[in-house]
Amino acid sequence: MLTITTDAATAIKGIVETADVEGAGLRIYAEPQNDSQASLEIALTPEPGQGDKVIDAEGATVYLEQNAADFLEDKQLDADVEGD
Repeated sequence: MLTITTDAATAIKGIVETADVEGAGLRIYAEPQNDSQASLEIALTPEPGQGDKVIDAEGATVYLEQNAADFLEDKQLDADVEGD
């Protein structure tokens, strides 16, 4: 399962707070580019999509679409927080 660092959790919570949407989370999903490739996309969303895995890391909510979850299984989400 994707792990989320403390810095990433802090960044996600800050982004979600600016959205002012009750229960919002960061959704990571695979967007097909052609028959054999996809890119990972992110969006703020008020709830998970059908079949999404939900990760709660230190109060930061991340929704993972199944294909993205498979790809990110052994990865870590990190962030550099600078200033505000």
